Amino acid sequence: MQTFPPFSGLSPVTVAIRRGMGLTLSFSLLGISPLALAQSDAVADVNTDTMVVTGTALKVDAPILETPRSTSQVSREELDNRQVNKYDEVFRYRSGVLSQPFGQDNKADWFYLRGFNAEDSTYQDGLRQFREGGYFWWSTEPFGLESVELLKGPASILYGEAPPGGVINAVSKRPTEERRGLVELQAGSNDHKQVGIDVSGPVADRDDARYRMVGLFREGDGAIEDTDNQRVYLAPSLEVDLSDNTGITFLASYLKDHGTPTNGFKLPHGTVNNTPFGKLDPEDNLGEPGYERQEHEQWALGYELSHSLNDTWDLEQNLRYSHLDLLERDVYVSYMLDDRHAQRGMTYRDGDYDAITVDSRAIGHWYTDRLENTLLLGFDYQDLDINYDNYDDAAFGGPFDIFDPDYGNFTPSSRSGTEHQEGKEQLGFYAQDQLRMDDRWIFLAGLRHDSVDVTNRIDGQDNGGGREDEMTFSGGMMYLGDYGVSPYLSYSESFSPQIGTDPDGNVYQSSEGEQWELGVKYAPSWLDGYVTTSVFDLEESDTLYVSGESSNRQGGKRKSRGFEVEGVGYVTDELKVTAAYTYTDVRVDLSQAQKDVRAGLIPRNQASLWMDYEAQGLLRGLNIGGGVRYVGESKDSPQYSDTQVDSYTLWDAKASYDLTPQWTAQVNVNNLTDEEYVSGCEYWCYYGEERSVVGSLKYRF
Repeated sequence: MQTFPPFSGLSPVTVAIRRGMGLTLSFSLLGISPLALAQSDAVADVNTDTMVVTGTALKVDAPILETPRSTSQVSREELDNRQVNKYDEVFRYRSGVLSQPFGQDNKADWFYLRGFNAEDSTYQDGLRQFREGGYFWWSTEPFGLESVELLKGPASILYGEAPPGGVINAVSKRPTEERRGLVELQAGSNDHKQVGIDVSGPVADRDDARYRMVGLFREGDGAIEDTDNQRVYLAPSLEVDLSDNTGITFLASYLKDHGTPTNGFKLPHGTVNNTPFGKLDPEDNLGEPGYERQEHEQWALGYELSHSLNDTWDLEQNLRYSHLDLLERDVYVSYMLDDRHAQRGMTYRDGDYDAITVDSRAIGHWYTDRLENTLLLGFDYQDLDINYDNYDDAAFGGPFDIFDPDYGNFTPSSRSGTEHQEGKEQLGFYAQDQLRMDDRWIFLAGLRHDSVDVTNRIDGQDNGGGREDEMTFSGGMMYLGDYGVSPYLSYSESFSPQIGTDPDGNVYQSSEGEQWELGVKYAPSWLDGYVTTSVFDLEESDTLYVSGESSNRQGGKRKSRGFEVEGVGYVTDELKVTAAYTYTDVRVDLSQAQKDVRAGLIPRNQASLWMDYEAQGLLRGLNIGGGVRYVGESKDSPQYSDTQVDSYTLWDAKASYDLTPQWTAQVNVNNLTDEEYVSGCEYWCYYGEERSVVGSLKYRF
């Protein structure tokens, strides 16, 4: 039996905050992806030969197949086909992404991109969704999205501070020129209930103003006993043509979650490792369901403005103001006291944040007989102010029997905790040039400068912060070859500021990421689709590592090398196939003695296959689909244990039928065989999703 006393330099509650719950003790700086120009619907267009997916990974409209970077995109059609009701389910059938490594969590969405945590990698309509101060995480509702884009690898060139693994951008639903409407009813396992409404069209039959209103109500039980959540979501938008050359779109959203959070923190003892008392059930609640609570409320208001100066220059600006309120009280198992009793901890957050982001850019286009040149010049400003009470109890209640839970053996905390005041202010200037020559060569080069100010105070006392200036570069080239074969080579950089000081009192420097990527994009004329392959070498330097002293030291590395292949296309007119494979080898420096060891949590191998078949003839209107997902074995983080997590394979299925042109019935089953598995271990171990069944009825008008 393995017990977990406090670590050298890290107490269990500190590990709880930093590892299990994703609550960073350091206050990382502001970052936004170069993914998604807001005005683009980012949908798949089909020309006479092949399916050309247009994305905005470089802040200008460009076919993904002509972008010298590895990118992926999930359309609204695919979100509907797979009945995606949680944001971290979006990329289950794409390469380079580890989805839900911590199981199903109704508090937050979890992705790892090319072996790096993506908690600071999420954006919407080209502007960052702030996730700071612990669980002060902006939530993204899939029902309100038109598509989701992914740019893999370092991405600081256009939006400043960003994690090395990549960036994810959600593209909101927008007003449509034609009048349309949708009402959707859902019901399913775990008492799942959902009502969604989506209406759009011209305002009062005018041709210069359009509206859209998206609304949703959802409730259901969590994957763990005695947990639940209820969500209300509204997203109105208005698009106005101010003139022939000027247009503005106003976007707003409101979301509220409340319920009992699912805290899936279980130790290796009783999950991957057997015990004298057997193993824990995935539904066992080791928290305190009568005491835990989540109250999450957020709203945002912004606009997207575009103006055409002349045939050469366009001006664009995106702005969003956002506000989030949170009360979060979580109880979790911290470490084992003996074979069946554990010590539990408690984390408490109560506060709010206000944020504003604005991005302004000028885009110039020049054409000659041989050249097409697109120049992007821009600057952006981001400001975040967050204030909250923070309290962590490392010894919450008495010994807790994990095999026979007896709730209520604790004394509620009577203190409000320490007052945290955190802030980030970033101003960035960037330039990027895209050159297309002889319809064969594509060259890309970019440069950016950022100035970042960070404030971090606890009970009025400074706890790190200051000003940093960073310069980042990006470049790439691609050859548009015959038969749809287009090889490319790219280089990109990122930076992630670290807040605090080392044991000698030296202020941490920014961690810096750089990536070389070599790939081939293949879109032959005989295939309505595409295949992309890439190999990459990604490294983050000056990362923090445990030193066994009062704080972490800096100077470590996290290296990720791998291979990815992804394909999407119609094999026949009726059969669409989506396939992906990922090999990722992540190595980390954990301490002065442990260097270049395999990172925990991240599997080396992942593979997936999804097929959709649309029946013809007498069965016209019937669409059946299914998929399989394989996730290879992984390990616990080596500083915690040598626990190995077995691989797992999951099957999904879907069937829909158009009852009439307006009515569609659909049923989706995830984890069809109800496989019981551990999704991963990082000190704690997490059971993956159980079988879920969701039926829906849609009416379009």
